[in-house]
Amino acid sequence: MAAHMLLMSTSARLRDRRVNLERRATASKAVRSSLVSLAGLVGGPVTNQAGEEVGRVADVVARLYGEESYPPVTGLILRIGRRRTFLASDAVGKVRAGHVQLRTARVDLRDFTRRPGEVLLAKDVLDHQLVDVDGVQVTRAADLYLAPLVDRVVLVGVDVSLPTLLRRLGPRRWQARPTPERVLDWQAVAPFGEEATEGPPEVRLRASRAALHRLRPADLADILEDLGRAERQQLLGWLEPEQAADALEEMEPAELENLLREAKPEHAARLVDEMEPDEAADALRDLTHEEREALLARMPKGEAAELRRLLTHREDTAGGAMTTLLITARQDESVAEVRGRLAEQAEHRTEIDAVAVVDDEDRLLCDIALFDLAVAEDATPMADLVAWRAQFGPPVTVQAGTALTEAADHLVAARASSLLVVGDGDRPIGRILADDLLDAMLPERGRLHFRRFLQ
Repeated sequence: MAAHMLLMSTSARLRDRRVNLERRATASKAVRSSLVSLAGLVGGPVTNQAGEEVGRVADVVARLYGEESYPPVTGLILRIGRRRTFLASDAVGKVRAGHVQLRTARVDLRDFTRRPGEVLLAKDVLDHQLVDVDGVQVTRAADLYLAPLVDRVVLVGVDVSLPTLLRRLGPRRWQARPTPERVLDWQAVAPFGEEATEGPPEVRLRASRAALHRLRPADLADILEDLGRAERQQLLGWLEPEQAADALEEMEPAELENLLREAKPEHAARLVDEMEPDEAADALRDLTHEEREALLARMPKGEAAELRRLLTHREDTAGGAMTTLLITARQDESVAEVRGRLAEQAEHRTEIDAVAVVDDEDRLLCDIALFDLAVAEDATPMADLVAWRAQFGPPVTVQAGTALTEAADHLVAARASSLLVVGDGDRPIGRILADDLLDAMLPERGRLHFRRFLQ
């Protein structure tokens, strides 16, 4: 039954993805046949209805950071002699390959003032970095494509191919010929342009942010590592703090260290605060004492105190690799009650693989795997699971000061995915996960998070 539901879920996701692709503008033959190359348009003539040349296209203005899935063109920057002036889109009649024709013989030319959300496509986007959300990679815009959609001209696609770049460097007659089969739909990319608006980042790029939210943390980590300094800080500003923190946990330590140094201290502190405790402690260890204290001082006191406790443990010990995120239960609780508490911690699912059962003095009695909880009846007392597990012997634990190599031996012998770390009186103080143990023992091989492969 579970396998059947998984297949249905996968099928539904594939169907939704196919429907989403079919709804994209570039899936329409009419749109693809009317594509206009931005590179071919820039430098081309602008004529009035009488066929007289008014000027040359210097750039195209579009409202990139708005609600629309496809950014509408809001005007043109014209070059008239030595002057650059703005022409509003309502004066534009037809946009063709390498040529713009106006609606009237008389036009209102004005000085250009950038409005909220607007960018200059040639200056701010062409040849700049962007994220291919479908291909999950960082690339550059070799050309952009415009097309009429409903009653206006919009930005519908981007080409990232080398042949397109060579075409731009070649004779002008080549520049006017787009290659539609190599165009990525604009909904599949997240661009990085000049910041045209003031105010909070959440008002910008809503359409592309929706696509970014579909990416796995591991994919976002790869993207962040490939982006330039300004672009990745911009990307972090588009993500919710929780999603950004998940991505940071998957980054290579050196890249994460650079990212935290680049970010404003307030933003970096918030990101670290959203990370899992063990991952946050690892990130802070790589900073200098002054940098570390600057971030801790900007975090809530409780979380900062917890991280300071973790940082007291040496990096090559179980305490240095453990997470303090623990789910504990009492013997008189029912399985249903414990499951309810687990559900409240859904955002930390990758850090929880078992529940520690303790007595009234918080001393460890048993470590119950999530699978055992999953197959137990709701009304089953936790005491019954403790009694059942007792036949297999006491839970394997380590002390905070236990060397990582010794902890690894215990983990292999127990055939478990994690080990409890206990303190005075056999009281649980943390849990060391298998993937964190590998990360700590094999730093030269990069981060080997099991969840990265299983997501």
